[in-house]
Order: sequence, then C-alpha cells, then structure tokens
Amino acid sequence: MTKKNSLGVGVISLGWMGRLHTRSYKAMAELYPELDLELRLVLACDPVLENQQLATDVLGFEKAVSDYHELINDPEVDVISICSPNYLHKEIALAVAKSGKPFWIEKPMGISAQQAAEIAQAVNGKNIITSVGFNYRHTPAIEEARKLISEGKLGTITNVRCWLIADYASSPQGPYTWRYDRSKAGAGVVGDLLSHGSDLVQYVLRDAITSVSATTGTFITERPIPTKMGVGHTGWEVSDEMHPVENEDYVAAIIRTAGGVLGTIESNRVAVGPRAEYQIEVYGTDGSIRWNFEKLNDLEVCIGQDQGTVHGYTRSMANPNYPHFSRFQPGAGTSMGFDDMKAVECFKFLSGVLTGEQIGPSVADGWSAAEIDEAIVKSAQDGKWHNVHQVSGKITFAQ
Repeated sequence: MTKKNSLGVGVISLGWMGRLHTRSYKAMAELYPELDLELRLVLACDPVLENQQLATDVLGFEKAVSDYHELINDPEVDVISICSPNYLHKEIALAVAKSGKPFWIEKPMGISAQQAAEIAQAVNGKNIITSVGFNYRHTPAIEEARKLISEGKLGTITNVRCWLIADYASSPQGPYTWRYDRSKAGAGVVGDLLSHGSDLVQYVLRDAITSVSATTGTFITERPIPTKMGVGHTGWEVSDEMHPVENEDYVAAIIRTAGGVLGTIESNRVAVGPRAEYQIEVYGTDGSIRWNFEKLNDLEVCIGQDQGTVHGYTRSMANPNYPHFSRFQPGAGTSMGFDDMKAVECFKFLSGVLTGEQIGPSVADGWSAAEIDEAIVKSAQDGKWHNVHQVSGKITFAQ
C-alpha cells in the first residue's frame, strides 16, 4: 500500500548517536503508523571507510559518502541528522540551514553559545523545522511530571534539584578523545551532561533559568592518547603517551528562574558508583515529584501536606495513560529504554516536518541551553553570579 508521505533521510556521522538516529527512523513505520510516511535511508556520511560500509551493508542506507556537502546537496535527501562531534556542528548546521532542509542535531550545538546562536539565527525566518537531542524530555514519566506541575498539583513551585552523575570517564586510562579537547568540545561535562539538566529543568517547569552561580573541577588531569578509535565511550585502545585534559570533570551550580524558582544543578563524568544517575526533583507548596533515569519508568509523587500515617511518596509506574508509553509497551511493569526516548524525539521531528509546526525541541532551545552553559563557565571562572542571556526564536520548553 502506497504511503501518503515520503521523505529521504540523510545521516551525518555514524557514531553512537548516528546509529541511534538511524534506528529511530526505521522504527517510525511500526511505532507511529499514523504518520503514513515512507522513509528511505538515502545517504549516510562518515569519513571512516569502515562506517561507510556499515551504512550500506548493515544499516540499510542506499549510499554512503565521506563529504557532508554531497549529502546536503543530494536532491533525494529531504531531512538530515547531524550527529558529528561538537566542533563540526556549526559548519554543518549552517550549511544545512542554507539549503533550507529540516535537520535534527545533537547537543551541544557547537562549542560555545556564540556558535549555537549562529545556528539558531540561521534558521530564524526560514520556517525550517529543527530538533535538538534533548531526549530525556520525551520520557513518559517526565511528560507526566510536567503535566502535574502545569496543573498546579504541587502548588507553587519553590525549588528544584537536578543532577546528572555518570562514570563514563571515571577511569584514568580512558582515552583522550575530542571530548576532553577544549577546541573541539568546548566545555567538558557542562556541555556534555549539564546541558541536558538545564533543558530538563526548563522543560518540566516551563520556566527559563535566568541567573547562575557555579564552580567546576578537573580531577583526572591527563589521559592516554588513543591508538584505535571506538564508538561512543567504548572500543578504544590507548598508548602510553599522555595528553592534558583541557576541560572540567565536575560542575555544581545554583540557579534562579524567571518565575522565582531556586535550585541546584550538578554534573560529574568521573563518579565511581553511579552509572547514569540522572535525576530531577521538583518541590512545591503542596507536593513534590522525583524522577531518576536509572529507573526511568518510575515517577515518585507526593501530593498533599499531610496524609497521616500514609504520608510520603507514591511510586507511579509508567503506563498506557502516560504520553507515548503504549507505543512501546502494553502495560505498567514492562520497561521502556533509552532508545525509545529517541524514537519519540524522531516522531516529534518528523511530525513537525510534515505539518510545518515546530513540535520537538528546537535550535532555539539548544541555544538557550548553550547560554546557560556559558554563564556557568564564566561564573566558575570569576566566582560571581552571572545572568543568562535570553534567546529568541521558536522556544518550545515553555509551550
């Protein structure tokens, strides 16, 4: 049966995220048939020959090339995923924006707020649908928490805590990659993890972070130079030669929002113990919620000042009443996973492309997170409070 809509897909860079974007596109026909969409994996771009062969032999792309300009200019490519390292985001995104094609880009958008601003401003006024990889937004439990907060179930929101604590860089023998190079990554854990946290806070509260006070630290000051590339954080081989680490391992910040909410956000990439403890807690005058990515299908909810002997948190398991959950699982107790959130992100991106409406997190949202990152880095340098530059464009966290 012929589909009503057809789009050709191009994916730039086939590391962990590029492969995950590819799986997400493939999942649309089964998970969201109402899109009535035929997706063709037209073209993949990667400078590594082995990844080009993977693209056509395993992932199902029709063609693979090494030059991203060739992908952008291919008339059969209608939508583009940008999954390259941070330092390539600006030049690629600006080229895609010039072409007028919709794009889905991973965060952070470049190595600075200035680069993120250039990307967002290149889209302004062009009616180009975009998406940014803030995948934790799309967790059904987070969507439910946002709903409870907007309905006033927690009363007036007073404060928020958010932390993203991981161990992916905890070994001193972990390779020196672009993530630790300031010219290629910009900030370290601030851009890599804390940007997720700041977006999550803004999205759940529907409220902008306006000022910050922060401190940072680097605990593993040098790392071995790799002799073999891996994918994501795994598969690397290293030499005995060491290279200084150029950005931070840890950050802690106090925040204020436009609505008067106070809070803390914290990130660590070298923790020993937590594997991916990404957590947010929101407190109000009549209740609170807690969510932890390591138990992403659970939302802890406490509503009411005093419920006597049963006062405390109720564990609400994600279920078909939560947004998107039934697309993936039939009932509570059967868990969704990380890839599923990316599939929801893909659906929102493609829905926007088909309707002309910005639905998923936009490049303006990506710029907003980058401005928070920048204010945090500056505050850590001089020990002062810094105001966050407020951005323009199609911001979706407040919708």
